[in-house]
Amino acid sequence: MVLDRTPDADVRDLPGIAVRWADSRFAFWNCVTLTEPEAGAESIGHRLGQAADIMRAKKHPGFLWLFEDLLDDEARSALETAAERAGLRYAFPGRGMAGDILPLPEPDHPDLTFTRVRTDEHLLAYADLQSRAYGFPLEAAREGMAGSALWKNGIHAYLALRGTEPVACAATIEAQGRLFVVFVATDPRWQRKGYGEAVTRKALHEGARATGLTRATLHSTAAGAPVYPRIGFRPNTPLHFYGLKG
Repeated sequence: MVLDRTPDADVRDLPGIAVRWADSRFAFWNCVTLTEPEAGAESIGHRLGQAADIMRAKKHPGFLWLFEDLLDDEARSALETAAERAGLRYAFPGRGMAGDILPLPEPDHPDLTFTRVRTDEHLLAYADLQSRAYGFPLEAAREGMAGSALWKNGIHAYLALRGTEPVACAATIEAQGRLFVVFVATDPRWQRKGYGEAVTRKALHEGARATGLTRATLHSTAAGAPVYPRIGFRPNTPLHFYGLKG
């Protein structure tokens, strides 16, 4: 996805660190994550410093994605202090989830119809839903997604329409023998009506039908955490998202 946006993006696997950084105004395309299993306190302090240095060298901000289950108990206890020392600020929490839940039946919602993202107009509507849901400027998500062939062909991306108005969106993509759920969002004006769950079910249904895969995974925000267990996902590792301090 990062290389689709920026063909010369910084995509590297370093010792204990993975870099996936498009240097886009769409901050979700700018990612660093720690990959060392059973990392101890000394290691985590070192790696967080390295990650922060990588982030400081970039033009646009992004996030360090930290998967708590990769840390040992000592490192978990030291995490807050180590992040502070590295110059990182806590941005928001998340949760990994997974399940052998596919195939799912064709979803139905009395308010909605679903359409696959196939045109530039669809893609801009998808981007605008991201911006509204996550508080980004409209132009940031549009820059991150506009014109992408991958999003119109290689990803099972769907809009939920209430009449003619796009109100929610979700997508799935095949990754390492699983369907990975990405960029679920609901317009804040239409939340708590089941729209996000319905369109996620649609993206999973169609992705599974196309690929034959049976396992799905995702990274949930706190807002989405209650939704996915209703579909069959089980929570696993806590996630911690960090940005650079001011």
